[in-house]
Amino acid sequence: MSKKGRVLVAMSGGIDSTVTAMMLHDEGYEIVGITMKTWDYASSGGSTKETGCCSLDSINDARQIAVEKGFHHFIVDIREEFGDYVIDNFVDEYIAGRTPNPCILCNTHIKWSALIKRADAMDCEFIATGHYAKIKRENDRYFISKGIDPRKDQSYVLWGLSQECMARTMFPLAGLTKTEIRQMAHDWGYAELSKKPESYEICFVPDNDYRGFLKRRVPELEQNLKGGKMVDQNGAVLGTHDGYPFYTIGQRKGLGGGFLTPKYVTDINPDTNTVVLGEADDLLKNSLVVGEMNYQKYDKVPTGQDFVTMVRYNDRGTLSEVSYDENGECNIHFKANVRGIAPGQSAVIYDGEDVIAGGLIMKR
Repeated sequence: MSKKGRVLVAMSGGIDSTVTAMMLHDEGYEIVGITMKTWDYASSGGSTKETGCCSLDSINDARQIAVEKGFHHFIVDIREEFGDYVIDNFVDEYIAGRTPNPCILCNTHIKWSALIKRADAMDCEFIATGHYAKIKRENDRYFISKGIDPRKDQSYVLWGLSQECMARTMFPLAGLTKTEIRQMAHDWGYAELSKKPESYEICFVPDNDYRGFLKRRVPELEQNLKGGKMVDQNGAVLGTHDGYPFYTIGQRKGLGGGFLTPKYVTDINPDTNTVVLGEADDLLKNSLVVGEMNYQKYDKVPTGQDFVTMVRYNDRGTLSEVSYDENGECNIHFKANVRGIAPGQSAVIYDGEDVIAGGLIMKR
């Protein structure tokens, strides 16, 4: 075993995880590569070619790098544990009238658990991924901090990681930009990899058609819910919809025509099968309630102080203050109105660059 230690590296076949493995290898760590098969797109009935981290091409790319660098590589099938939790939750959240972020759920409950489990089985002290974020430690607490590249920072999707997981995680790309990563891959002789396009889609919805995925997953959904009312802010009927799970807060397109001014989805009520439409200003809110909190930098968010809260990935964040009610619920009060807050998405609270805590938006 290397004096530096043995590291299990999550390898998707993409440029970020590949450079992560090569960096640690060149630094003298003993590397074990692992590619996790989370989803078989053919079983979803999608119309496009399988792409992304679960495709055969990506798995072969990861294996080839390991062969060339001379370290072990394993493929692990976690489709059952992934599907039962992440995909069922994805469907259930839309049926509940919320907008889920399955990548955050996967990171929190599936991916890191699977990696730690396999690391223990393979005598690896650490795990490593190609995320653009940092892990810091202060006062015996681990926490996520923003990566150096603001365009690629992924701290927002990592708020759910536990202290135990962060203590064993390495993020080698934290201090690098995407441009530098591409140059490193090119310099190592992987010119084709350096030009590989980004993958932004949900792994089990690679055609980005979540509505089609829901219809295939729950065939009766559209038939049972189509024809519900679209109403304005005062409850006046504006038309009918195709089923409330097929709409999201802030949506403008696909709402029908005949409106004198642009309309947006401002609320979704599954109990009455109703979609509420309004003007752009009706999307503005100044508070929300967060549930399922995970605390990182501190064991509780300090009250009476201003912090920045992000309510979606790539959100610039808004100055806010936190309070707790008599039931212990976390309430976030913004210093300025925030547009398009969607229940089911995540609210992540920052102290400068550092993640204090995060949770799921329960209500606005």
